[in-house]
Amino acid sequence: MKTKHLFEIITLSLFLFTLMPVSGSAQVANSTLNLDELIQKVLARNPQLQYSYEDWKASNTRISQQKALPDPTLGLNMMNLPINSFALDQEPMTGKQLSLMQAFPFPGILNLKGKIAESDSKINRYRHRELKNQLIKQTKQAYYDLYYIDQALRTVTENQELLRKFVEIAETRYGVGKGLQQDVLRAQVTLSKMLDRELKLQQKRTATQAKINILINIPADAPLGIPTAPPMSTLSTTLRELTQRADSTNPMLAAWETTVEKSDQQIDLAHKNRYPDFSVGIAYTQRDDLQSGMKGYDFVSAMVNLKLPLFHKKKQAQKVQEKRITKSAIEYRYQNITNTVEQKLQQSLSNLNKSRRLIELYKTGIIPQAEESLESSLAGYQNNKVDFLSLLDSELTLFQYQLDYHRFLADYHKTVAELEALIGTGL
Repeated sequence: MKTKHLFEIITLSLFLFTLMPVSGSAQVANSTLNLDELIQKVLARNPQLQYSYEDWKASNTRISQQKALPDPTLGLNMMNLPINSFALDQEPMTGKQLSLMQAFPFPGILNLKGKIAESDSKINRYRHRELKNQLIKQTKQAYYDLYYIDQALRTVTENQELLRKFVEIAETRYGVGKGLQQDVLRAQVTLSKMLDRELKLQQKRTATQAKINILINIPADAPLGIPTAPPMSTLSTTLRELTQRADSTNPMLAAWETTVEKSDQQIDLAHKNRYPDFSVGIAYTQRDDLQSGMKGYDFVSAMVNLKLPLFHKKKQAQKVQEKRITKSAIEYRYQNITNTVEQKLQQSLSNLNKSRRLIELYKTGIIPQAEESLESSLAGYQNNKVDFLSLLDSELTLFQYQLDYHRFLADYHKTVAELEALIGTGL
């Protein structure tokens, strides 16, 4: 009777395992954690993303500032006031002066400064988009980590129930003299390991849940629903296609390309700074009639000032050289980042194909074979041809393959998220 009871238990377990993929969303619908909704919450609430957006908006306001002329200078002066009397009507050159001076940078400089500010704004916009992509990637990867943990917890919990039945059966067989005490101890030790594994998985879930909650700017211990993995999509793409898409849509590469353009603009500005800036001014001097009876006529003055770059070999010329060297360094850095993106694309594509093959192998080969092995061990155990340890080992092997399957499925979707972040758009 006990053997028949064991057969029914394991048959039910095998039936549950054959429901591929096993979903952790078998709870009430409102407890399901929807990935798209989670991403929208991250994009709406994440403080780091909001800071990045405000920083970009602030950089837009700098464009008009850089294009504007310097503020004019208004002067109020007392001219040639005699110190013996401080009288305004004693000397013919004494007067009260009002002046206005406006500085003008060399033609083209303000336009270049405006273009550099526009480049800075574009770079900040691309950085904001890159941060957005990275947050989406982090959210997806944490979501699929949570998916795997929940699947592992469910599988371990089911395994614990089955192991408790194994303990009961082993104790019963030992009690009637048909089993060994070692079988009882082995089943108890295995059950204890499962309890320890469940505790560790709960700790991982708490940490992963806190990571997601921080992304959406809510308390770290706020409860989350049960994530589900979407069906594995068939992605037919090549490294060449991914690289081409990254070149056109990756915001990080666009930011560095704009940085190279900005360095050209800075070289042009350094060239322009070799030429003199100038200032134009006008002054009006009011004079009083003198004590001697002489009429005091008012004066109007005009002036033009030039800034002479007498030390251009030590200053302006060296500035040009500095900007050229800086541009060369930026170009090397840009090339290095481009190569790194391509290398990561290659690695991610390789990982994606590997996960896809493993998922198919486990789904159609390894897990069905493990189920057949468990059935064979069960039949042998019923006929006293297989010992209890072999039966237990077959059961634990099948459970491990189930865990591996869900881990490969989570890895597959995490790799897709990595690829999307690298190319800067969805696949």
